[in-house]
Amino acid sequence: MLNPRLSLSTLLNDVVTHPNGCFRSQRVLLVRIGFSSSGNGSDYSEDMRRVIGNGYFDGNTNTKATFDYMWTHALISDKAHQAIQSKCDFGSGNYSVGCYNALTSARLESGNIDYYDIYAPLCHSPSKATSGMASLVKEISPCADNFVFSYLNLPHVQQALHANVTGLPYPWTTCSRLVNSGNWKDAPRTMLPTINQLIASGIRVWLYSGDVDSVCPVTSTQYSINLLGLTVQTPWRPWYTNDEVGGYVVGYEGLTFATVRGAGHLVPSYQPERALTMIKSFLEGELPPAT
Repeated sequence: MLNPRLSLSTLLNDVVTHPNGCFRSQRVLLVRIGFSSSGNGSDYSEDMRRVIGNGYFDGNTNTKATFDYMWTHALISDKAHQAIQSKCDFGSGNYSVGCYNALTSARLESGNIDYYDIYAPLCHSPSKATSGMASLVKEISPCADNFVFSYLNLPHVQQALHANVTGLPYPWTTCSRLVNSGNWKDAPRTMLPTINQLIASGIRVWLYSGDVDSVCPVTSTQYSINLLGLTVQTPWRPWYTNDEVGGYVVGYEGLTFATVRGAGHLVPSYQPERALTMIKSFLEGELPPAT
């Protein structure tokens, strides 16, 4: 029987993709650097493709889309959402104290949940959770981050990876506070001009979203695509895998947008079989199957 997770890992080796794309869409940033160093990108192959999952494409759009998503998924109240709409200027990105207070209040209303998969259980007892790779292949553990943290901070693992050669006095973490606490000065506020540049250069672009991620939600990708002003070529429709709706897809001029039903931020981890079907379609240059 086909192992969706292992097969997907093999496929992803041949694709420029970043399922954890919310972190400023680093892959797109690298492509942007490539364009800057090679002119207008006209030397790129006609068969070049880029796929980005749950990407952080535009700062103002993502903030608005996150709280719209939370409201439409019953995570925050009408009152909290209305306060955000009235106090936050998402067009300029100049957020007032009242706006920040409204955003903070809304976050508190949503409670202690996994924002990367709003329906997932939390990790309560990592020491009691099954950490074997066999179980992780079958379904993602809510304590997976704990396992990765422990593993990558083992001295012999870091030595094998030639990591932490300077002997930093603090542990490795998934997201660096040193980078994210205002020290990343050159991060662009929006990647939409780069997306436009990719499309104009004939590079086929796919954007996909797991639909239960609230950090870089499906609404954020939709709002960003709307700002691009692209013409719809293939109307919105469901796509299928194993006689189940795997998600939804819409084709634009130069860009395809697909959702993956029931997937969190790291789509292949949450829905490996559906992710495999989608990525295979991308590699084959076709939309995901209609039946």
